[in-house]
Amino acid sequence: MHDKSVALVTGANKGIGLQIAKDLAARGLTVLIGSRDLERGEVAAKAVGAGARAIQLDVTDQASVKAAAARIRDELGRLDVLVNNAAIAQAGASGRSFEEVMAANKPSKTSIDELRAIFETNVFGVVAVTQALLPLLREAPAGRIVNVSSSLGSLTLNADPASPYRGASGNYSASKTALNAITIALAQELASTPIKVNAACPGFTATDLNNFRGTRTVEQGAREAVRLALLDENGPTGTFSDEDGKVPW
Repeated sequence: MHDKSVALVTGANKGIGLQIAKDLAARGLTVLIGSRDLERGEVAAKAVGAGARAIQLDVTDQASVKAAAARIRDELGRLDVLVNNAAIAQAGASGRSFEEVMAANKPSKTSIDELRAIFETNVFGVVAVTQALLPLLREAPAGRIVNVSSSLGSLTLNADPASPYRGASGNYSASKTALNAITIALAQELASTPIKVNAACPGFTATDLNNFRGTRTVEQGAREAVRLALLDENGPTGTFSDEDGKVPW
């Protein structure tokens, strides 16, 4: 068995995921850079440093998920932290502006194929990866699962006429609402175990997810997920939070 705590970050070859990987490696963990494209993952792993390894992982491909789980068990024999970060905001034509994507994601206009593709990555992919790696997390002294969510998935904020998030609802928001529900259900299921399951909101971070329109840096966006990944035994489970504290469901 590997002698250091091991973390897997999905979608970690760029953006917030890459920064989460860097921060966890800096804290002494061995970090697995989950990436659909192994070559890009290997480039990212080199950027992180000696504490990182690339692993091919497409969360929408069950064979890829199973192969990744088998490789982690065979090569490392443990997994202590799972950060479900991989996500997409659109699945339509490339080259669309941020405003065009937002407009196309409205429920009255959205393509069913695009809606399905977003849920495939942001919801079903999270469940698939978590199920495949849960046996290893159960064997860990203190397993941690962090689902990278968004305040856009908060029904409370979306329903508030005074909220700046009102009107931003769409495919991505709906997928994060569903992810939050999965987070609560999993936390309740695992409540009798040492595993803690929480959702982290990175805030409006500048990444290619939003055509770099975000107002926060990836360093800022990674902080809450990293904090939740490193919770001690007295830390919470079944929560939704950002750097400022609790986010309403």
